[in-house]
Amino acid sequence: MTRKEKLRRVLLWVFWVSLVFTAAFTWIYVEYAVPDQLNLVAEEEEIFHFSLPPGFSFESESEEVVLGNGSNIPEGQVRIQEQKAESVSMYGASEGSYRIGMKFLGIFPMKEIQVDVVEDMYAVPCGMPVGIYLRSDGVMVIGTGQITNEAGNVVEPAYGVLKSGDYIEEVNGEALEDKDELIEAVNASDGKTVRLSVRRGGELVDVDVRPVLAEDGSYKLGAWVRDDTQGIGTMTYVDANGSFGALGHGISDSDTGMLVYIGGGELYDTQIMGIEKGASGSPGVMSGVIYYGKSTKLGEVTENTDSGIFGTVNSRFLEQMEEAAVPVGFRQDVHEGTAYIRSSVSGELKDYEIEIQKVDYTSLQKNKGMILKVTDPELLELTGGIVQGMSGSPIIQDGKLIGAVTHVFIQDPTKGYGIFIENMLSH
Repeated sequence: MTRKEKLRRVLLWVFWVSLVFTAAFTWIYVEYAVPDQLNLVAEEEEIFHFSLPPGFSFESESEEVVLGNGSNIPEGQVRIQEQKAESVSMYGASEGSYRIGMKFLGIFPMKEIQVDVVEDMYAVPCGMPVGIYLRSDGVMVIGTGQITNEAGNVVEPAYGVLKSGDYIEEVNGEALEDKDELIEAVNASDGKTVRLSVRRGGELVDVDVRPVLAEDGSYKLGAWVRDDTQGIGTMTYVDANGSFGALGHGISDSDTGMLVYIGGGELYDTQIMGIEKGASGSPGVMSGVIYYGKSTKLGEVTENTDSGIFGTVNSRFLEQMEEAAVPVGFRQDVHEGTAYIRSSVSGELKDYEIEIQKVDYTSLQKNKGMILKVTDPELLELTGGIVQGMSGSPIIQDGKLIGAVTHVFIQDPTKGYGIFIENMLSH
């Protein structure tokens, strides 16, 4: 083989590797640059922002969803021929779910997008703090621990059998309501092996553990467990049916960091007693008292998801609401610039000015779709920015409910993340 032939082979190899790499990179980029699902309000033109390479087209398989880019493009198709073309307009003629195809060079299918055309949606942006009580679905294992048995030896019977994040649902075939029932069942075993039905990673598994007689005279598994979670958060919205969304992120166990699987929960009155201002490296926090009781109950919690907690409020809560419902804004309505967060952190419900500094329309993290900065002097003086307990504070822009505060930046408490309200509504 001559030197010229070797060079030709190398160049050919480089060409094909580059082609494959470019194709793979483009596919991955487009997969994440364009959401799998979009919402349109019926009979309204919506503008979506996509940063795409040249040569991509969107094709509607239905006459109900019309595509355009601001010029006279034939109904049913729009082509993005220039890299600077970063927006696509869509118009939904009537309610329903439709599919839009996306192709490269009009030939190669890249992905399909579901477009849901819906009627105008309204919700009341709340901003009030609530006390939250959650009951886990089963008894959650925090971790295992050592026990000193009656002979004075240190043992750990659950080690390697139970794992952090496990949920014990049954003991010897008997369902558990709380950790007290687990303690009673283990004590009643008289040291005999017990069979535990455990939910682990979404699957049910059976494990056997032999309790140990501890030096205090009781039988123990050597596992730290928890069956409830409580805290203070902010109510984001209530809709016309009395359904609510709060927090904008899920409630995770403080020890394991895992999302808590719940069997139910309640909302209660709470009173903010103090505020520790945030500073760089130390996020602030609201402290308060939760009033538990039938007369202070505000609603039921039915779901705990990555996008927040959800359920229904009762008539007592609805009687306290004085705010009016506003239109819901979808992600395409969100833009950089001035917005407001609603909060009663001062004891009085107020709207505080913020600046939305970045909008990530295709964020892989559902509750981090936008970056915001508190600019309101009054809120900065009161809290230093965003503090723990303000998660769920509704974000209002251009008269629409567009999202909720979810996280604070540890190194800069004036800044934080927000979730698109549509992610909460579609939980």
